[in-house]
Amino acid sequence: MKIGTINVRVSVLVIAVFLTLTFLLLYNWVMTGNTQLLIWGIPTLVLLLIIPMALNYMSQSTYVSMIPMYEEEAKSVKINTINENLNGKAIRIEGVVERCYFKFLNRPQYLIADRTGEISVKMFTSPQENVSKGDVVEVLGQVIRRYVAVGDPVVNAVKIRKLESPELIERYKKKVPSRKR
Repeated sequence: MKIGTINVRVSVLVIAVFLTLTFLLLYNWVMTGNTQLLIWGIPTLVLLLIIPMALNYMSQSTYVSMIPMYEEEAKSVKINTINENLNGKAIRIEGVVERCYFKFLNRPQYLIADRTGEISVKMFTSPQENVSKGDVVEVLGQVIRRYVAVGDPVVNAVKIRKLESPELIERYKKKVPSRKR
């Protein structure tokens, strides 16, 4: 669903819960004939969809409003230069998506690689574009630690977009060395 310029997405988990509870509500109503269940159950089911959609919309709109600031402040860096000294700094990286995790929860994590190494990129909302393994992307974000106060550096992405340039795609198709962990 699209509201303005923002693609609002509901995670598969929310849909599964909604369908399961709808089935249980209808089953219970058919077995008991109690219409009181429907009076309370139907609005509750609707809220089970509306609340996650509203939260996703608010999250998406916050990220969209932050993009101009990040585009202005971000410095282009190679992945192997990302370290603890860049913690809290806005950066821009380009690379190929090696792996995608947790897309079904609308909290995707990507393993992005360039010719110098690879790094984990986290988004705390779903991206505007559907990014998959093998896509060449540009990431705007901030360097953070993997586990709040400890861990290796990762990128908290504000924006991730596909790059369609044929020369970039060819450059990143070559094998990438693994980053030491």
